[in-house]
Amino acid sequence: MPQPSYTRGRQDHPLLTLTIGQAFDATVARHGEREALVVCHQGLRYSWRELAAEVDVQARALMALGVEVGERVGIWAPNCAEWCILQLATAKVGAILVNINPAYRVGELEYVLRQSGCRWLVCAGAFKTSDYHAMVQELVPELAIHALGELASERLPDLRGVISLAAEPPSGFLPWAALAGRAGAVDVDAYQARQQGLQFDQPVNIQYTSGTTGAPKGATLSHYNILNNGYMVGQSLDLTERDRMVIPVPLYHCFGMVMANLGCITHGSTMIYPN
Repeated sequence: MPQPSYTRGRQDHPLLTLTIGQAFDATVARHGEREALVVCHQGLRYSWRELAAEVDVQARALMALGVEVGERVGIWAPNCAEWCILQLATAKVGAILVNINPAYRVGELEYVLRQSGCRWLVCAGAFKTSDYHAMVQELVPELAIHALGELASERLPDLRGVISLAAEPPSGFLPWAALAGRAGAVDVDAYQARQQGLQFDQPVNIQYTSGTTGAPKGATLSHYNILNNGYMVGQSLDLTERDRMVIPVPLYHCFGMVMANLGCITHGSTMIYPN
């Protein structure tokens, strides 16, 4: 008898019935001391165990901010270590990561945040000619006058706050460096209970189309969908824990986030973000 389409595909390798968090934890358990992530332009290196520790802290911090299962968290930044950490942290707490093209301007940013219903936005400070702080301030002038997590924006009613990757962002932004300090408000048992309640069929990511023939469309993707996409690409490439993959493509696109990051995570290969 015909089976549901999501159970079909390559039959020589069974699909992974795991959440992204479960797959990541399994790789950490197998290859904890091996190198997981190298970010050349930031001068950062993480073993799988070190990366897991950073992910767990930021995941608990997101819970402390009030991020619930199914809520959307946007990432608007070029490739960096924080991008990968947030990808995994949101997956571990059941949030949906919204990938935002770092080339977007104010109007495009407003459209994506409103259309996806983002509760929190994580943004870079600046990149090339883009001043992300200035664009956010233009879009959400109320940011500077509301307490963190209590933003009430006329243009973006769902948005509750903005986290900046910059060391010293303007007033109203929560610095990424300060986010980890909130993790202590959520105990490990509550964090583990959150993870255990997640299912692999739940949504974990929204990626936007190019919008070449109309407004961009947000494609909602599940753990099962993108984890197995990355896993099967890794299988086709014969990736192992001894391999190192250079990832120059943007992480906001499925090529970088899914085929590269998740391909490496499911096979224990090292992710390298070049300059």
